[in-house]
Amino acid sequence: MSQLKVYNSLTRQKEVFEPLTPGHVGMYVCGPTVSGESHLGHARPFITFDIVYRYLLHLGYKVRYVRNITDAGHFEEEGREAEDKISKKAILEMLEPMELVQKYTNLFHWAMLQFNNIQPSIEPTATGHIVEQIVMIEKIIADGYAYVANGSVYFDVAKYDEDFSKKGSPYGMLSGRILEDMQEGSRELDNQEEKRNKADFALWKNAPPEHIMRWQSPWGEGFPGWHIECSAMSTKYLGKQFDIHGGGMDLQFPHHECEIAQSTVCNHQTPARYWLHNNMITVNGKKMGKSYGNQIKLTEMFSGNHPQLEQAYHPMVIRFFILQTHYRSTLDFGNEALQATEKGLRRLMDAFSVSQEILTNNNQPATDAALDEKVRNLVQEFDEFMNDDISTAKVLANMFELVPIINSIKDKHIAADALSGNTQELLKTQLKVYIEDVFGLKSEQDYNKDNGHLDGVLQLLINIRKEARDKKDFVTSDKIRKELAALGIQLKDDKDGSISYSFN
Repeated sequence: MSQLKVYNSLTRQKEVFEPLTPGHVGMYVCGPTVSGESHLGHARPFITFDIVYRYLLHLGYKVRYVRNITDAGHFEEEGREAEDKISKKAILEMLEPMELVQKYTNLFHWAMLQFNNIQPSIEPTATGHIVEQIVMIEKIIADGYAYVANGSVYFDVAKYDEDFSKKGSPYGMLSGRILEDMQEGSRELDNQEEKRNKADFALWKNAPPEHIMRWQSPWGEGFPGWHIECSAMSTKYLGKQFDIHGGGMDLQFPHHECEIAQSTVCNHQTPARYWLHNNMITVNGKKMGKSYGNQIKLTEMFSGNHPQLEQAYHPMVIRFFILQTHYRSTLDFGNEALQATEKGLRRLMDAFSVSQEILTNNNQPATDAALDEKVRNLVQEFDEFMNDDISTAKVLANMFELVPIINSIKDKHIAADALSGNTQELLKTQLKVYIEDVFGLKSEQDYNKDNGHLDGVLQLLINIRKEARDKKDFVTSDKIRKELAALGIQLKDDKDGSISYSFN
């Protein structure tokens, strides 16, 4: 079996994956900013790195997968330096900031559950690690690579670049950008006068009076910059250097570039050995995002309630849609593509179900040697393709070559003993391993069965709440409503006395 190779954005080439500790993998992936609901573009990195996680487990590694939650306000470098997305959204929704954070964190978890993503090993929050961020900033200041200005702390990019270029770690090493070009191309931003250089970025920001989320620090009340949280949390849970850092390609610069600089100063080495980046989902060639006005929320994808959608799309269809394209390639959204994906998924899952029922190890040699060899080669290439930079699309292409063979055996156009017993067992086993364990796909029947359990639990809670209301136990009644609302589930009391629910 070939060794796993991954495309390392840091070296811009495929490399054999060799973890720091044999048999163990440390992986950090940048998680969501929970100031609002995730959209289709956000689904791609979390599904992509769920597949990476699953495949590493399949290879027998013990994996510590850390994915953070940004709940301290997403600090912006693009002209809104003092803006706190969470505080701003909390005011609009008339919620406490941490109430808003909990609402969207729960909704994010719910969406990941719909996609059948495995939960990470650790999911630290930015607000839960303010102390670690402050300690790291103090060290960067002490080492001479950051300075204080009006209660804010900035990273001195020029000094870092001058010193660390000599050590082979210049600023821009990940994105390929040159500092002089970045400084020339930088536009005027808020508080620019506080910085020594335009390229300097904030480690800590002095909080203006209207800023709700604020913490005490050696430099006054303020809040952490965007980049420092990931350096602090990856160091705490994975060590000074770890194996894989993942995220969307849009995070290469400035976020991951700044992470490398901060962590290198503090830990004297590049934080991750392999940097993996998924490409974007586009709509008519444009990146999906709020600034383009073309984002589709995940709940809208599942319900079909969006002007750009012709129908609702099952979470498994979206997962399959993402798997059909290599993670480093762009993926353009369209109703036609998703509808074709829906048909393709149904065809594959039907054939998979058939394979589990009709294929049995009869220990007989093949009666069609050529077909037997073809099937074995198609199945054995699953591992080969995944070891070649997680090429899910190639694995699926092979699966679709196997579908008509399986269907022909079912319809008796091909005799069952055309394949040897060993080949039948290999096909049956590997389809199950890859479709269920590695790709995390569920049949509609299995998915509905799981959702049926959820419906049952919700109906039980609704009945308990109704009984409490009938007994005028409004404390219990209100508690159930509030607890479910915090999980993103809204109860509605209808005029006829019935109670319905919906997901927010």
